[in-house]
Amino acid sequence: MEFIAKHWLDIVTTVLGLAYILLEYRASVWMWLVGFMMQALGIVLYYQKGLYADCGMEFYYLAMTVYGYWKWVHVSNKANNNSPLQIRHFPRKMILPWLGIIAVVWLVIYLILINLTNSNVPIADSFTTALSIIGIWALAHKYLEQWFIWIAVDVVTCGLYFYKDIPFKASLYALYVIIAVFGYFKWKKSVEE
Repeated sequence: MEFIAKHWLDIVTTVLGLAYILLEYRASVWMWLVGFMMQALGIVLYYQKGLYADCGMEFYYLAMTVYGYWKWVHVSNKANNNSPLQIRHFPRKMILPWLGIIAVVWLVIYLILINLTNSNVPIADSFTTALSIIGIWALAHKYLEQWFIWIAVDVVTCGLYFYKDIPFKASLYALYVIIAVFGYFKWKKSVEE
């Protein structure tokens, strides 16, 4: 009972996270509502564990869940007779600019963490946060390649969360890696060419 009391927030956000990734796998718009609840609770969890970049990232995720929901439901794909937004490829011309943005954001967050917090994991925490900024944006736009971003984030986050004693979320991120691989192939079947 003491273990559950100590890890209840980890457990609840893990259950929500599992629902979220399964809904993402299915490309279900409901993932945005589940994601909003998960992120709201994640703010508290990550702050308590000293994962300040992850905590701050949750505020961005909250905004992106609103944007993603709006984009998936209300923004049509003009090139496809105003049908709902379809799964598509990440534009090649955007790869280098976004890699540059990731590098700059990673550096800025790292510098903030080492200078303004007591973080003992600034490299990993800032890396996953910087990459996640692009990942959630790519997901909101239904880009197939968002799965590659999440695989990288999930692998690093899994190790980071085990290190920070968040075992349920760490295990969830290990599962996320597997689901992301399958999600990529599932989405690839319906990608808009």
